[in-house]
Amino acid sequence: MIQGFKEFITKGNVIDLAVAVVIGGAFTAIVNAVVSSIINPLVELFFQADEAGKVGIQLTGIYGQVVTFPVGELISAVISFLAVALVVYFVFVVPMNKYKERQAAKNPAVEEETLPTEQELLIEIRDSLRRSSAD
Repeated sequence: MIQGFKEFITKGNVIDLAVAVVIGGAFTAIVNAVVSSIINPLVELFFQADEAGKVGIQLTGIYGQVVTFPVGELISAVISFLAVALVVYFVFVVPMNKYKERQAAKNPAVEEETLPTEQELLIEIRDSLRRSSAD
């Protein structure tokens, strides 16, 4: 039972899926920050809206209102994403790759049969056609 669990956990698909979920969660923060830092202020340039407490780049809209682009949130989200990606890579991906390399070194894989090249296949077809036309 433990051997089956070990095989399940060490399969690449499980680790890849876990990494994808964590990175996806971190990327969600970036998307939300882009929307709140850039998209929403762009909308405010064309529609009058009062939102106090924003910190960032300020521009004057077409109706004379001052719109603030809170780029601090975006920068924070990007840094958070990169930090999460870095931790996931060094804590999960690197050790798992090293583990797989050690397992592969212990159990050398049987050499896979190499497929013929296109040129070899064409030569075979040509020779076969010659033999069949000679008959």
